[in-house]
Amino acid sequence: MENTKVTGTRGAVFDRIGSTSHRHQLRIALYILLVFADLLAVVAAFELGIFAKYGRFAVTSHMNVVIVTAPIYVLTAFNNGAYSIDVLRKARAGIMRSATALLLAFSSFLFISYYFRAVQAESRGVISIGMLGSFVLLAVFRLVIDRFVRLTIGGNVTTDLVILDDVEFAVPAHCKVVETRAANLRPNMQDPMMLDRLARQLRGVDRVVIACRPDKEREWAMLLKGAGIRGEIISNEIDQVGAIGLDTFVGRSTLVVAVGPLSTRNRMIKRTFDLAFAVPALIVVLPLLLITAAAIKIDSRGPVFFRQDRVGRGNALFKVFKFRSMRVDQSDASGSVSASRTDDRITRVGRVIRATSVDELPQLLNVLLGSMSIVGPRPHALGSLAGQQLFWEVDERYWHRHALKPGITGLAQVRGFRGATHRRDDLTQRLQADLEYILGWSVWRDFGILVSTVRVVVHRNAF
Repeated sequence: MENTKVTGTRGAVFDRIGSTSHRHQLRIALYILLVFADLLAVVAAFELGIFAKYGRFAVTSHMNVVIVTAPIYVLTAFNNGAYSIDVLRKARAGIMRSATALLLAFSSFLFISYYFRAVQAESRGVISIGMLGSFVLLAVFRLVIDRFVRLTIGGNVTTDLVILDDVEFAVPAHCKVVETRAANLRPNMQDPMMLDRLARQLRGVDRVVIACRPDKEREWAMLLKGAGIRGEIISNEIDQVGAIGLDTFVGRSTLVVAVGPLSTRNRMIKRTFDLAFAVPALIVVLPLLLITAAAIKIDSRGPVFFRQDRVGRGNALFKVFKFRSMRVDQSDASGSVSASRTDDRITRVGRVIRATSVDELPQLLNVLLGSMSIVGPRPHALGSLAGQQLFWEVDERYWHRHALKPGITGLAQVRGFRGATHRRDDLTQRLQADLEYILGWSVWRDFGILVSTVRVVVHRNAF
């Protein structure tokens, strides 16, 4: 890669529109504006049809078309990404997606009206002008909004991070720039603390672009696949990094090697699902929590809760809450020694709450705080071993399972893959289930896993 100078302020995220949080708020406002503009385009088009037919603007029965198609359009548009970061970057993508949603909405209306014979008395001319005009006005309104955004804020509605790994590259002023040498971010799949530092750099970032030497591309690609956001590498190579697409960045081609598994809309749905379950669940189990806390204090000395570093979303570390089930002086902070049936570190109360999974209930607090989900890959301690090897030494895809928040329960758990990992296969089975869950996520699958968890609360491998 040729050497070029970095432009912009190093390490400063912020341009004319302010901080990352301001960008997020701006995007939400723009999504709302796009929804309003799309609906206005449909209403205006049908009003023009009414004016062409009757010589006046009026709310007539022809507006039934708008009433029927509007909810169908909005739902379809949200589902096909007509309100997403991609369309804020490229107006043409937004026009194509919204036009597709509008075509489906009008087709649905025509089918319904034909089946129920609902438009016999309506003017076909008004409906034809309204439908065709909707596509035209929708495109015009979106182009106007795109032009306005670019003139007022330069189109910089996303937070882009460029990581420079021992190369120089011309970076736009609005981007955040991090140099690996200064930030101690040398790509190393065997260093979880480096992964944690990388995860902290990626917080609030929508897109990360790596500029590195060719021999570092594969290492960065493997790291980005578990980051949970869109990751790209400036490169001319494809096979070695497992690219899933092509894009451009300031005129240079990039390989897209990772994308977040969930869109903003799906993250909101998953977070709503988490809170809808966690809040009532905490209220229901509060008496059990209090009884368990009292029993722990009576049974042995030490705190009620055991807090331990676990690997979370984007490979960042967080503190997990559990009821303490072991004697304080024998607790394993690193998690390198798996519990066994005859483990003398476990207290009397600890043995009961571990066998019934009651020790996991305080993780509902992690869900409330946003570091965990109800359903997701289980969070592991840094020192966890499969046989005599650390988890990430067994399979380098291990870091990819952290593209989503960890969960209190997960697909691996309902399939019976829990307890100690004495062999490599014990980890491999769980990893396969976790990656399958990430690739096939849906809110209905979360609900199904949650229901299935009831069957495995008491399990032969829980001790």
